[in-house]
Amino acid sequence: MRPASRRDAHRFLLALACAGLAPLAAQAQSFPNKPVHLVVTYPAGGSSDLMARIMGQKLQDLWGQPVLIESKPGAAGSIGMEYAARQPADGYTFVVGNLGPVAVNPLISKVPYSIEKDFVPVALTAVGANILVVPANSPYKSLQEILAAARAKPGQVSFGTSGPGSMAHLGGELIMRQARVKMNGINYKGGGQAVNDLLAGHIDMMVADALPVSQFIKTSRLRPIAITSGTRSKMFPEIPTFAEAGLPGIVAENWWGVFLPAGTPKAVVDSYHAALVKIMADPELKAKFADLGVEAQASTQDEFRTFLAAEVNKYSKLVADNNIKGE
Repeated sequence: MRPASRRDAHRFLLALACAGLAPLAAQAQSFPNKPVHLVVTYPAGGSSDLMARIMGQKLQDLWGQPVLIESKPGAAGSIGMEYAARQPADGYTFVVGNLGPVAVNPLISKVPYSIEKDFVPVALTAVGANILVVPANSPYKSLQEILAAARAKPGQVSFGTSGPGSMAHLGGELIMRQARVKMNGINYKGGGQAVNDLLAGHIDMMVADALPVSQFIKTSRLRPIAITSGTRSKMFPEIPTFAEAGLPGIVAENWWGVFLPAGTPKAVVDSYHAALVKIMADPELKAKFADLGVEAQASTQDEFRTFLAAEVNKYSKLVADNNIKGE
């Protein structure tokens, strides 16, 4: 028998490689061929839930397969992230994670998952600024007036939060650190309760998500003082940034992104990313996200990883400096 030539050996190895890649290619081309589950880590009716449902409907239209919402709220989003991490890495379950359970919760408490080890970050899909608001009848009409009161009465000016480590809490801590003042953070079980007490005048101010307070700004029941974005928001152009209001260095935005369980095949991850790029550019989706006070986008995977590292670095220092602990 004639020994195999180098050319024959090369062809044989190439055939083996192609045979190994064929199932992955077929999986990517046929994905999805059954219902997909979208895990939401916060209760129904909030920003995360509403955005997930909008995205889910667009993906369902694109894929031609049902996208089923699985609501797994609790522990400031950590319950849903743990649940998603434990699902099969086949692409049929994904989660919309955000600042809290992804970047902050692991810094302030022990969580039963690791973002680095248990997930594949696919894309940053939305960013939304927070708004510092006071009741309409508040004596404070500017950030400088709030800070002057905080300096004159240390610990007496109060701000509401939706729990330790929440954006409302971190926003208040950032203001205190940057302005070198002492205020009194009042923790609530959720942002809705804090907004209700703010409306009733039981607390002085709150760094709040745009969604729950925008309606009260429009009806003049809450007065906006400053917004946490680096530049003025397209959705709230009349509200000055913190830098414009006299306190530079405060850029603290909520964000949301898509994650898959670790081990999901690259071909499926790439298929997800391509789908997200398409739906997040959809004018109808962008308009609906804008109504929620957030901006739709679709980063690359590398951009998302870089962004995540920067967010963890920013908040780890804030948490350590202020000894912030989870409940």
